[in-house]
Order: sequence, then structure tokens, then C-alpha cells
Amino acid sequence: MKSLLEKIRSFFASLGTKLKRKPKSESANSESPSRGKADRFTIISWVVTVFVVLTLLISTILYKNSLPAIIPPLPTAVPTDTSGTGQPQTGEPVNGSAAIGISSILRELQLKTNIPERPRYESVLYRVSRGDAMMGIADDFKIKYETILYVNKQLDDNPHSLKPGMELLIPPMDGLYYEWKDGDTFETVAEKFYADADDILTFPGNKVDLTDPKIEPGTLVMIPGGSRELRNWAADLQTQGRGTGTGTSEIGGNACGGGPVGSGLGWPADDHTLSGNPYGPGHLGIDISAPEGSSVYAAGTGVVTMAQGGYNYGYGNVIQIDHGNGFVTVYAHLSQINVGPCQAVGQGTLIGLSGNTGNSFGAHLHFEIRSGGTNVNPYEIVQ
Repeated sequence: MKSLLEKIRSFFASLGTKLKRKPKSESANSESPSRGKADRFTIISWVVTVFVVLTLLISTILYKNSLPAIIPPLPTAVPTDTSGTGQPQTGEPVNGSAAIGISSILRELQLKTNIPERPRYESVLYRVSRGDAMMGIADDFKIKYETILYVNKQLDDNPHSLKPGMELLIPPMDGLYYEWKDGDTFETVAEKFYADADDILTFPGNKVDLTDPKIEPGTLVMIPGGSRELRNWAADLQTQGRGTGTGTSEIGGNACGGGPVGSGLGWPADDHTLSGNPYGPGHLGIDISAPEGSSVYAAGTGVVTMAQGGYNYGYGNVIQIDHGNGFVTVYAHLSQINVGPCQAVGQGTLIGLSGNTGNSFGAHLHFEIRSGGTNVNPYEIVQ
């Protein structure tokens, strides 16, 4: 820096010598006054330019020298698992002489931003399409299928009443709607529908003022978690036993008499998957996947006590078999019946073909097991 200043001083000293006026005797031989003025202006311009450039250069050097030195961060190792869970503990300070700061959080690259699903407090309308099933609709909206039965009176508590083009009211959660009446309280309504009074009070969709909790009569209120009795359609089709002393409770009073006794029950179709509705409230059987004309087999050894065509309370063409061990099986919505009343059958005998008769939305096999005239879950019995 000192040498640079010395050079600048010597430059200006030599420049001053050149700018000194010449003696008058020599001025006669010099160039014209205008030419001298132009040379003087050019020299001064260059001096100013050099001065500005040097000033900027020196300022830049001094500024950079005043900045603190930047030390590049050392790579940090992924912290080891100290929780016993088998996962690396990310986001915690890393200890050790070679570690600086906090370790980065490892995230999987995502092409789309995940937006959290916001809670829904109002009902929505759903139009039924061909191929829909009650269980599938319920799964799509993350509710139980009986909730759909509770709030849609047009279904008449029967999942088989589903039809294309039908509009269903889908609540935001499991429960039911209730029209508030004069004299109702949160406690009495909750007790009536097996629910919790606080859930009714605090559900945002009910818009109850917590400082003055009251509901005007006629208001439609959501009862979260509420339930009611559903119509037992299976009671319309009475159980047909083979007769007195045959091991089956007398419900229908069929007079087939004795016959072979089954030792166990198996699956009645080739397909072992469900096409729509499982066993539960409002559906006291299971709907087994069975395209039109698929084989239907006797679930166990026994005697046919009903082989009847027609609507039959929505069952369509239906068969009942008394197995003589306390169980009666029911096969509904058949397209064809291959057996007759009082006929003995063995387990696996072809008794008919699946169909879409009665109150049915698409071909399938509706299968029930009854014990003493009461429906039981087939999944707890079949082997």
C-alpha cells in the first residue's frame, strides 16, 4: 500500500512540472491558446477519472478485509438411534468435535403438497351409480353403513333397497339426525339414541351457543354416535324347521320329518369375497360375490325345508335348509332353484344358481345362518 501511494505522489509531481507555464519568449513559438486549454482539460479529466477509480478500488479492498472470515460447515453424521425404536433421531443437536449445529431432518421428496383433510360438519348428497354397494359408499365416506340407513328413510332400513339414481344424505360422522321437539333436553335425547349429551352440545355443526345452550323446536340436530333399532327384515321370512324332535326349534312348522344331520357348515359359493353388505344391524346375513348364474351349494348336510320362487319379502327366489343340528341356512336372490321341499342334500350339493331376484341391486348370493330362529354371523360358523 505504501509503494502505491509513493507512485501516485511521483505521478502528480511530474504532472505538475508539465503544467508549469513556459517563459514569454517561448510562448511565441508555442501552439495556439485554444490548443493549450484543450490539452489541460484532457489531462485534468484523466486525473479525476484515475482518482475515482482508485478510490473505489481502495474502498472495496478495505470493505472486504473488514468482513469476518466464513468457515464452511463440516458434514454432520446422521444421529444414531438412542430411543430403542429403530428409527434415527432427527432434529436433535449432534454431539462431537466434528459436528456443528443441528442435524438436518430427512424427508422423502414429494411432487405434490399434502393438504390436511379438513373436518366436515355438514351433510352431502351422493347419487347412487350402477355397481355401487352400501358397504363401498360407507367406506368412501369413512362411516358405518348403518348410519346411511338411519338418515335415509327411502331405504326403509334395508340395504338392498339401494337403486341407481337414488340420492343419499351422507352425514359428516356416524350417528343420526333428530328433529328437536318441545320439552327435549340434551340428556333425554342422548339417552333415547344411546349417545352422549356433551357430544350433541359441542358438535360444531349443531351451532349451539355454549353460553346459553338451547335448541329451538323443529331444528334438525346431529346426534354424534347415536343409533336406533333397525327393522328386522329377516323376521318377515320365517325360519322353516323340518319338524318336531329334529333338533331345530319349531318356527315355521314344516312337516318334512327326519333326515340326515350335518356336522359342520362350509362356504356356499365358489367366490369367497363379499360383493356389498357384511353382517350387521339392518343386514342379518352376508352378500357373497356371485355373478348371474353362478353355482350355489348347500353349506352342510340337511333337508330342504323351503324352495320357493317369488318376491318373498325381498328375498326373491329362496331356499332354506335345516341341518338338524340347530342351524338353518338361507340362500336368497337366486335365478334358479334346483331342489324341492323335504329333499335331503349333502354338503356341497348344487342347490341353485345365483341371481338378482327380489329386492336386489346387482346379482349376488345373500346367505344367512339362523340358530333357533335367530340370525347369527355366518363368519362365526362357516369353516
